[in-house]
Amino acid sequence: MNDLCCEIGFKSINHAGEQLCGDHVDVVEQEDGSTIIVLADGLGSGVKASILSTLTSKIISTMLAAGLSLEECVETIAATLPVCSVRGVAYSTFTILRIMQNRTAEIIQYDNPHVILLRNGENFDYPKQETSIGGKQIFRSMIRLQEDDVFIAMSDGCPHAGIGIGYNFGWKREDIISFMEAMNLCGYSAKVLSTMLVDECNRLYGGEPGDDATSCVVRMRKRVPMNMLFGPPSNRDDANRMMSLFFAKEGKHIICGGTTSSIAAKWLNKPLRPSLKFDGDIPPIATLEGVDLVTEGVITVNRVVEYAQDYISENRRYDEWSNQKDGASLISQLLFEEATDINFYVGRAINPAHQNPDLPINFSIKMNLVQELSAALQKMGKRIKVSYF
Repeated sequence: MNDLCCEIGFKSINHAGEQLCGDHVDVVEQEDGSTIIVLADGLGSGVKASILSTLTSKIISTMLAAGLSLEECVETIAATLPVCSVRGVAYSTFTILRIMQNRTAEIIQYDNPHVILLRNGENFDYPKQETSIGGKQIFRSMIRLQEDDVFIAMSDGCPHAGIGIGYNFGWKREDIISFMEAMNLCGYSAKVLSTMLVDECNRLYGGEPGDDATSCVVRMRKRVPMNMLFGPPSNRDDANRMMSLFFAKEGKHIICGGTTSSIAAKWLNKPLRPSLKFDGDIPPIATLEGVDLVTEGVITVNRVVEYAQDYISENRRYDEWSNQKDGASLISQLLFEEATDINFYVGRAINPAHQNPDLPINFSIKMNLVQELSAALQKMGKRIKVSYF
C-alpha cells in the first residue's frame, strides 16, 4: 500500500420525461484495500433500463469482490437479465474500474464509451487488450497508477449529447477530452469534475436529455489528514488530554465552538481573536495561532451538514460554499475538497441552549450533527475516525 488514495465522484441525469435513471454506479470496498467501481448502462431508458443497470452493476461488483472471474460474471449476467419484449435482447453495457491497493488499475469495458485517462494533465492513450467472453467483445487494460491520474468513465448519453442540436453527430470524444483537460487544470475534486461533465451534457441537450447520461470520475491523489475538534469534554478534567491528542495529530486543525476554542487558547497559551466581520447568517470566525480554522459550533456545523448532503447527491449548492469565506464554507472546502482522512474529536458536554424540549432529554443535537456529517463524508470516500470525550 502506498500513500495514494482514489477519490470517486459520479453524477447522472435522466432521459427527459423519465423519473428513473437507466444508468447505475456501484462502488465496493474490499478488505485488501482495493476498490471496485462499476458503471452500467441499461438498454433503453426508464424503469426497465434502471432494473437492467442496477442488476448488472450489483452482480458484477459483488461477484468480483468475492474473487470470481470476469467470465463467471458475464455468464451470470447473461443468464439473469430479463429479455426486452420490444428489442428481443437483454443486456446492459458496463465499465469496470478496479483500483488494486492504489497501485494498479484494471479497466474492463463492454460497449460503453472507452474510459478517458488524464495523466500529467493530458490525455493518455493506455493499452487495451481485446477478448471475447460469451460472444461479447471485451476490452481489458492494466495500468500502473501515478499521482494525479484521472479516470473518466461515462455512459453513451455523454457522447450523444447535442445530436441534432449543437452537433450533427454528438459531442465527439476528442471534444470531451479537451473539455475535461481544461477542467482538470483547476484541480477540482472527482465529484466536481463529474458534475461539470454531466452539466455540460445537459446544456448540449438543451435541458431535455435524449438519453440517460452518467459520468464517473476517479482521481488518484495523496492522502491528506484533517482534524476537527467540536465541543468541550463532558468531564473538565479530560480537557488537557483531549487537546494534547488533537494537536499531536498530523494535518490541519479545525476547532468549532466558542467554549472549545477558549479551552484550546488556554492550552496553547495564545490569544483568541474573534473576527468582527459578519456575512450572512453564519456566525463569524476567529483566529488562534496554531489552529488553521476557528468557527462557531452548532449553527456552523449544521450548515456544513447541509452542504455535505447536497454534495453527495445533486451538488447544486457548490457555488454557495466553494468560494465563500464564512465558517461553514471554509470547513466545507477543507473537508470535502482537501481532506482524505478526517479525525473528529467530539466533546460530550451538554449545552442546554441546544436541547429541544420535544426530544428525549439526553438527546444532543451536536452528537446527531457529527453522525450525519461522518456518514456523508464516508459516502464521499473519506476515512473517518470519531473520538468522544
